[in-house]
Amino acid sequence: MIKTTEEKMSNLRIIALGGLEEVGRNMTVFEYKDDIIIVDMGLQFPEEDMPGIDYIIPNTAYLKDKKDRIRGIIITHGHYDHIGAIPHSMGRLGNPPIYATPLTAGIIKKRQEDFPQAPRLNIHEIKETDKIDLGCFKIEFFHVNHNIPDGVGIVIDTPVGRLVHTGDFKFDHTPVGDKPIDISRLKEISQPGVKVLMSDSTSAEKPGHSISEKEIQDNLEIIFKEAPGRIIIATFASLISRVQEVLNLAEKYDRKVAIDGYSMKTNVEIAKKLGYLKSQKGTIIRVNRANDYPNKKIVILCTGAQGEDNAVLMRIVNQEHRHIKIQKGDAIIFSSSVVPGNERTVQSLKDVLWRQGGRVYHYQMMDIHAGGHGQEEDLRAMLELIKPKFFIPIHGSYYMLKLHGEIAEAVGIPSKNIIIGRNGKVILLGQKSIKISEERVPNNYVMVDGLGVGDVGQVVLRDRQTMAQDGMFVIIAVINSKTGRVYGEPDIISRGFVYLRESKDLLDQVRRKIKEIVSHTATSEHTVNWVYVKENIRDKIGQFLYTKTQRRPMVLPVIIEI
Repeated sequence: MIKTTEEKMSNLRIIALGGLEEVGRNMTVFEYKDDIIIVDMGLQFPEEDMPGIDYIIPNTAYLKDKKDRIRGIIITHGHYDHIGAIPHSMGRLGNPPIYATPLTAGIIKKRQEDFPQAPRLNIHEIKETDKIDLGCFKIEFFHVNHNIPDGVGIVIDTPVGRLVHTGDFKFDHTPVGDKPIDISRLKEISQPGVKVLMSDSTSAEKPGHSISEKEIQDNLEIIFKEAPGRIIIATFASLISRVQEVLNLAEKYDRKVAIDGYSMKTNVEIAKKLGYLKSQKGTIIRVNRANDYPNKKIVILCTGAQGEDNAVLMRIVNQEHRHIKIQKGDAIIFSSSVVPGNERTVQSLKDVLWRQGGRVYHYQMMDIHAGGHGQEEDLRAMLELIKPKFFIPIHGSYYMLKLHGEIAEAVGIPSKNIIIGRNGKVILLGQKSIKISEERVPNNYVMVDGLGVGDVGQVVLRDRQTMAQDGMFVIIAVINSKTGRVYGEPDIISRGFVYLRESKDLLDQVRRKIKEIVSHTATSEHTVNWVYVKENIRDKIGQFLYTKTQRRPMVLPVIIEI
């Protein structure tokens, strides 16, 4: 106990509540004595085996009794995997001040409006040249390139040394609508000596350098030159730099741009207001005016490149969009990579677009998308510029962190100085050492489903998975309480298990089995335990159905006593 107390007093505690075993849910706590700061507070999109879940947020239980010690929350940029948990978590944390650049702050404020029950945020807008003190932590910033403007890395001077947190970054020497990362600033940051670098690992598996946004714009221009009709571009709502490229090309080739999709229109409105998006008056039009112009004069910029059910592109394909339908000669551009797990959905979407007369272009055909994360050579360059003593790869699955660690070894950082962390594990940084302690804080998934936050746990999720895989089988039996026998024939409802009209023999066997089970467990000679009767029906009918079908539906008995 004494050792633990001494460690807490003399070491900086670094605790990732998300982001070290997945892409998303980024949130890191820095704790020294009585002072705590937090970097990012993001969400993670659900996995394939999480039916009905909207997204996942970090578990903040560790901070529940430490709210008065949180000096501030610093947000690196405006993507949802870095800001998405803010509406759900701020009230639980005592609503500490948030520090963010203007575009990031604007996106956070706009999203908060969708959560009227959430507290009004205390947001402080920062510039990359600002310096702020948060308890014992002295904070500076540096500009980074990403695929959304206003991203920053963070320099944190602590009592045990200097840390650098890159946020999401890449090196882009010819960005669109942005300025390149300042190499001289990175060298300046490294001069006093950096104790720890925490660096983005999302694209650690990709060799070479990341593609410049200027190259993306040049490749999009080829399509603008050749397209005989409308150009429909689907991309992520947050790719503000991609939106700027489309606006640039539309103006060059005398086309109007109709933007559709709630999140995309919102982000464009915020970015234009703050000066991060520039266009001539009249370039952007409402989508309901798209049909007022010749096809060769129109660009439609929308969401839906992942095949999301309610996104604009899917509504167009399903002919549910009020104003846009695919026409022969349309050029449809997927200017985004495919999120893992969406491959089949996206491929089906492309097939339908071709069948409806469109011509589809995607990033595997030509370079019309670049990620916002540094690839192997970018990560190597960051390590060589910062020259840290210790290295903690962040933002990625385990194999991404390990690959990033190998890059660090290749530039000369000893393997003993490279820490591959885990969500919830406490990393202790002292004056001369770094280690992962045995302590672990709660880091289980907190799942958001509609208005519910954390009320869907593993039991509920397992039930959903069972129903999704094998369906449900509802048995409604009316039982005479005096005789303990089934009255008439039990009703059966099957959803996702068998089609009732084609399974008459099976259902007849089930009904006979139900009557047998009830007659053996419910008699008129003693008080009937109906809970026991239901459990007996559930277990024995479940086993019977498995022997007949090799499937295990969720069996739900309903007993009506008369």
